[in-house]
Amino acid sequence: MGEPPSTVGRRSTEERRSTVGRRSTGGHRSMGGRRSTEERLGVRKVGLEEALALGPEWRHACHAMLYAPDPGLLFRRIPLRYLVLMQMRFDGRLGFPGGFVHFPDQSLEDGLNQELLEELGEAATAFRVERADYRNSYVSSASSAPRVVAHFYIKSLPLEQLKAVERGAPLAQDHGLEVLGLVRVPLYTLRDGVSGLPAFLENTFIGTAREQLVEALQDLGLLDPGSALRP
Repeated sequence: MGEPPSTVGRRSTEERRSTVGRRSTGGHRSMGGRRSTEERLGVRKVGLEEALALGPEWRHACHAMLYAPDPGLLFRRIPLRYLVLMQMRFDGRLGFPGGFVHFPDQSLEDGLNQELLEELGEAATAFRVERADYRNSYVSSASSAPRVVAHFYIKSLPLEQLKAVERGAPLAQDHGLEVLGLVRVPLYTLRDGVSGLPAFLENTFIGTAREQLVEALQDLGLLDPGSALRP
């Protein structure tokens, strides 16, 4: 794990409530207009080839979003649609399983799968995240210390296999230390337009995790048709 803290500051309850349902992958709305992810977080999106060509002063971190189709219903009427996992980190922020890898001494995927085993437990040995599951990379500002490039992967699993990961996670090596528990992402929006996914997105996320989550949900078509985030 060990990813550097997000640069996004705290906001008051009133400020957070006023923006619920109006935030998107473009970032927070402010007096100066909508700012991009790059501007808000001091990062830049790059291709994998460029990311892998960075010098030895850069540290590489890999994280994965695990998800599965879920036919379940909340209150017997609200479709859950998909089970998407995130985790509560040691620093109180939400993020995805994974962490720093020893690139180039090991491949990104070897390092990521090792991190998943440590954070999720033995159930993570039943699958492997591969290069085909890669989605994107973000690099931190050149003036930041340490210099970090964050790689993001998405892996689809059968529902029972993902539930096995949930059940086994409390027995993982890092549980109660770097990881405080797995969290399911609510993909629905309730009638008030706030409860569900919009409220979930008002939590504090590490680095670019929030932006990666929203982008993935939209690109993969996982959102509830009534979601406030759906275009």
